[in-house]
Amino acid sequence: MSDLRTDVDQLNQMILEGKTLEAFEKFYSDEVVMQDNDYPARVGKDANRQYEEAFVNGLTEFRGAKVLNTVISDDIAAVEWWLDFTHKDFGTRNYRQLAVQRWKNGKIVEEKFYYNN
Repeated sequence: MSDLRTDVDQLNQMILEGKTLEAFEKFYSDEVVMQDNDYPARVGKDANRQYEEAFVNGLTEFRGAKVLNTVISDDIAAVEWWLDFTHKDFGTRNYRQLAVQRWKNGKIVEEKFYYNN
């Protein structure tokens, strides 16, 4: 069984390679709860898969992404991202985002995104 740092680094690398949906299938629990800022949480892998697919499929231009910082503590990971893209629903975005993940048995069971854009 790999350690949390290895899993987080592999997840981030897959996202950077444009394999977001593959990373979602590999690293997210069936019971995952995901939330953006104070918006309502999305519960379960199916609901979150639909959200992720809609996001990826809505990208009209992807200019870049970078992992700025990663902090690992017990079963928690916090990843600071820089993202630059254009999306059909959200328009042009260039911002920093903090993803805080709670891991259990090699899978993300909870993830919350903090950003202001």
